[in-house]
Amino acid sequence: MMYDATDLPLPAAIIVAVFLLLGAALALIGAIGFLRLPTFYERIHAPTLGTSWGIGGIMLGSMIFFSVASERLVVHEILIGIFVTVTTPITFMLLARAALHRDRAEKNPKVPAKQPGDL
Repeated sequence: MMYDATDLPLPAAIIVAVFLLLGAALALIGAIGFLRLPTFYERIHAPTLGTSWGIGGIMLGSMIFFSVASERLVVHEILIGIFVTVTTPITFMLLARAALHRDRAEKNPKVPAKQPGDL
């Protein structure tokens, strides 16, 4: 039997709400950082953290809600969290490397020079 959202026990509802608000706040912070930082290279960091930690809070809130509502342990959402946590930083790293390569090829003076050990 699955509970309706209005039938969720108060302690569980509070815990779910805290995780959802925390995850949403972290995602919002990442979005604000993306908008406010001036350069591409500075902007690349904020959404990575906002997405990874934000999805973690929302995922935990969702897992708790569905575990309590369905009266069984719901953990398959961890796969979503792992996927997002692994793929988001890798994607942004590849974007940053592509932009760095392009900017160095165009001899952009604002880009750091190639360092020993760089690929």
